[in-house]
Amino acid sequence: MKQGIFNTMVFVLAFAIGFTVYYTVFGTAPKESILHDLFTGGPLIACLMALSIMVLTYIVERLLSLRKAAGKAPLPKFLTVLVKHVNDGDVTKAVAACDAQRGSLANIVRSGLSRFNELRGEKMDKKDKMAEVKRVIEEATMLEMPILEKNLIALSTIASISTSVGLLGTVIGMIRAFAALAKAGSADAVGLSKGISEALFNTAGGIALAIVSIVAYNFFTTKIDGMTYMIDEASKDIIENLQTKAE
Repeated sequence: MKQGIFNTMVFVLAFAIGFTVYYTVFGTAPKESILHDLFTGGPLIACLMALSIMVLTYIVERLLSLRKAAGKAPLPKFLTVLVKHVNDGDVTKAVAACDAQRGSLANIVRSGLSRFNELRGEKMDKKDKMAEVKRVIEEATMLEMPILEKNLIALSTIASISTSVGLLGTVIGMIRAFAALAKAGSADAVGLSKGISEALFNTAGGIALAIVSIVAYNFFTTKIDGMTYMIDEASKDIIENLQTKAE
């Protein structure tokens, strides 16, 4: 599924679910319940719910994608087997190990090993062969990186705007509360405090969502940085080992 279609579907479904729950569940809740208090917080509560659904969707998607990108076996174990095959000069077994492992690292290394096999019988200078293998590995890395970093911008954007959305809901709620107070023509401390507390639900929801989004973004960024480092180190080691086997 293309990234644009996926994001559009997530956006539309999240807001559809958010507003449906807001009006059908919160809107029909008993007046003394917390759900009714959330309903009185205004439609921006529904927007925060939609953003929460989007964050949850992106977190699940990233967890599954990064797990798939790591491959079937633990990466250190896979690299040990891979380096052993390359050191033994058995590039065919190394390619087979990559096929069995799958994942981003395996795909990148496999592209370099396959190209090395193709060039074995070619009448090329050893330096040119290794430059070509390095080029293929770098090209494969550039193709895999967007897959690893997919949807991180969406998480970062939601983390940035969720607090603002919550504050906007609070400001709107405060305007409504003071407008109602002015219309009544007399001070109503109970009504005013109730209106303010309802408005602050937006701020609380926005801050909570921002915290979750930032933590998720930092977690995935750290995990991707670790995988990128491992990819760079593995590619470097494989190229150095292949250099000794090049004819």
